[in-house]
Amino acid sequence: MARAGGRRVNDPFVSIVIPVLGDATELESLLDALPEPADGREFEIIVVDGGADPALARLRDRFPHVRWSASAPGRGRQMNHGAGLARGRWLVFVHADARLSAGWDGEIARADAMPEVVGGSFRFALDTPAWQARCLERGVRCRVRWFDLPYGDQAIFVRRAVFESVTGYRDWRLMEDVDLVRRLRRVGRLWHSSLPVRVSARRWRRDGWARRSVKNIGLVTLYLAGVAPARLAHLYYGRDALRPSSRQT
Repeated sequence: MARAGGRRVNDPFVSIVIPVLGDATELESLLDALPEPADGREFEIIVVDGGADPALARLRDRFPHVRWSASAPGRGRQMNHGAGLARGRWLVFVHADARLSAGWDGEIARADAMPEVVGGSFRFALDTPAWQARCLERGVRCRVRWFDLPYGDQAIFVRRAVFESVTGYRDWRLMEDVDLVRRLRRVGRLWHSSLPVRVSARRWRRDGWARRSVKNIGLVTLYLAGVAPARLAHLYYGRDALRPSSRQT
């Protein structure tokens, strides 16, 4: 286990921000599996609860040196809240169902050594041997290579000063990650690590591989064509578009 249960640090190199909404089981697994950084690099973990989840009380006791906070629900809102508490030079936004690989901090150190780089992402990988997962991973690699467009489930990292200068995430239900990436590209270069971040395949298994993939592509295409994020949220969530969901999707 990493220093999720160890001492707090005063001058971290990286602040890991984790938004959660009904994700206690996934969060515990993430904190347990977080690899130790190399070369003595200090980091902090900030968990932002968007749902006043009582299940997190046990995790607060188990991981006392994680910085726990709460905000109104909404992934962009929660990540902005966590970033506002952060002290690290770099911010890494990690979804609760994602797992960073050993050496993750070294990749951010590589980005830090390139002054023109303002942020980046890790390589998307799913935690299943299913052949559909390999097809999806290849598609994501092509999207990142051809369009320089990672999504939030790739553990986007960004210099904190740059994140603050572009005013962080929009308070949107959908496309807050795509919007941030596009604004970051206007102020500097993105660097994409070949190190994987392993993401739970549960959403694709639940919704169907083809159905979820086509839906995601369709939503992003509509957004890039100018459809308002609020309209996309209505299409995606239906009647639940105006109220917080029980889980981040």
